[in-house]
Amino acid sequence: MQIMPTKQAENYRFDVFDVTKVWPHGDYPPMDIGKMVLNRNPSNYFAEVEQAAFSPVNFVPGIGASPDKILQGRLFAYHDAHRYRLGANYLLLPVNQPKAVKAKNYQRDGYMRFDRNEGDTPNYYPNSFGGPEPDMKVAEPAFEVSGTIARQPYTHPNSDFVQPGDLYRKVMTDINREHLIGNIVTHLKNANKDIQLRQSRIFYKADPEYGQRVTEGLGITL
Repeated sequence: MQIMPTKQAENYRFDVFDVTKVWPHGDYPPMDIGKMVLNRNPSNYFAEVEQAAFSPVNFVPGIGASPDKILQGRLFAYHDAHRYRLGANYLLLPVNQPKAVKAKNYQRDGYMRFDRNEGDTPNYYPNSFGGPEPDMKVAEPAFEVSGTIARQPYTHPNSDFVQPGDLYRKVMTDINREHLIGNIVTHLKNANKDIQLRQSRIFYKADPEYGQRVTEGLGITL
């Protein structure tokens, strides 16, 4: 995990919620916070894999969603997809149930409701029969927003070429770079010449050697 204080995020050198960027490890070193152990294969593929309903909205208390636009869309889109694919009661399936507690809500009826359907308890809130209530202690942390809501051009200081260049120069090995160039040339060689030229200029902006190796592989000259 990488952690950036909110105040630093406000004035960082690029938009920290831009999904095309990574946070430099030199600024925010990755920290180990735990370990996930995969200790067995599923015993039944349909029950434990095909019916699994993962969603980025399933947070543990204390962790909230960032304003990242793609994540914000996925927070509701995943559940929409699961309801269509598995039915309204997909969270009652054993593979999707919470393991430490029994979920309590006011949803009733529908396909695959195979438990007692909450019996004769009321299906509305608030009520005077001791039904479940929201626990604000585990609410998603708040974050500040400001500005005018409108369609407007993206004006955050930004560079689309610094990080790809650093990835090519500093992170990739010689073998990585060789595979990268080979893959690009193999796919780009069948494109129109004007597209090859336009794309190669982008690689040059990331790193001159990067662009040169692609153009040599394509047999063109900029």
